[in-house]
Amino acid sequence: MIDLFIIKVGGNVIDNPALLQTFLEKFAAIPGKKILIHGGGKIATRIGDKLGIESKYVDGRRITDADTIDVVTMVYGGLVNKQLVAKLQANGCNAIGLTGADANIIPAVKRPVKEIDYGFVGDIRTEILHTGPLKALLDTGITPVFAPLTHDGNGQILNTNADTIASSLAIALSQHYSVRLIYCFEKKGVLRDPADDESVINLINKEIYQQLLAEKILTDGILPKLQNAFGAIDNGVKEVLIGHADDVLSNTTPKVAGTLIC
Repeated sequence: MIDLFIIKVGGNVIDNPALLQTFLEKFAAIPGKKILIHGGGKIATRIGDKLGIESKYVDGRRITDADTIDVVTMVYGGLVNKQLVAKLQANGCNAIGLTGADANIIPAVKRPVKEIDYGFVGDIRTEILHTGPLKALLDTGITPVFAPLTHDGNGQILNTNADTIASSLAIALSQHYSVRLIYCFEKKGVLRDPADDESVINLINKEIYQQLLAEKILTDGILPKLQNAFGAIDNGVKEVLIGHADDVLSNTTPKVAGTLIC
């Protein structure tokens, strides 16, 4: 029996008001203990442009320089996070907005410079995640909502991948709960044919995963999610599910609509 759902919602959902509203209504209706981790979407880029702060990317990853970390802290930790919390409250879900700095829940280190200097980007110190405050919130019926931000213990906020935050929290909390980690985005699951939204692969275990890799079925975009998924399962998470944001409520039941990874 699953007794904690950790759900990550992607930036493309955050950027779509209608899709986001439907998602939040369904998320609020999930019974029991749950945590939401949200991506940033394109709002930080739009606000940065208005402030004259150019967004820089390498291989699709944001370079977080000194000006950019200020923008993403304001937007992810402030605007986006608090709007989500307010909308969840309107739907009867008693939520609290958090970053990894709050209650020292997610310590991280600034990513070392190798070929590329990503700036103020955080790599999570998974060995010292502090789950006590989270457990206390969950056990009193409060739903934590995490922005994709961590901290280095020396006063510096760090921009951190939301998928990684979700899997790290799922692994740490699996010591206390039976966890299903759910990645919600704009597709119905892992697709056999990226051009066919109905070609969902409903179950992937390690054997099927190796077959899909050998057949070159999996696209670059889904591979990091699957790697995160199996990393979570190898470290105590009971199940991982990848599916459409519209299906989040059904995907907390035994009858799932997306791709179940186990």
